[in-house]
Amino acid sequence: MSDIKELAERLSSLERRMAALEGRFKNVVRQPTSKDPKGLSVREFMLTTKPTNDVAKTLAIAYYLEKYEGVTSFNADDIARCFQLAKEPAPENINDKINMNIRKGHIAEAKEKKNKKKAWFVSNSGEQFLERGFQSRDK
Repeated sequence: MSDIKELAERLSSLERRMAALEGRFKNVVRQPTSKDPKGLSVREFMLTTKPTNDVAKTLAIAYYLEKYEGVTSFNADDIARCFQLAKEPAPENINDKINMNIRKGHIAEAKEKKNKKKAWFVSNSGEQFLERGFQSRDK
């Protein structure tokens, strides 16, 4: 009888630990897998990540382009196209929103141009910022 009580306590402890771990990852961005090669549409991705302003939306679209479309860099035209596909109103000056992300360290300029236009990529800190649900590391 003691063994059953011990097993029940251990199971209960494991369930509490699993619940705590699952709670940590509830806002983690879903990555495409080989079983799901299509992944999410940019619209679905925006609904999943829930960016609240144009700067965050621009970062989310840039992240989407890299992770789901496999681009190594993007330009303002790519961002504008995805705003349209996501059925989101594009900001009047996309370059301004990109520059705001650059100042925050979330986007960096690529060495090579794309279609003869300035190009950028999402930095590691930009990826982490989005993956944390647009929260700073210290929150």
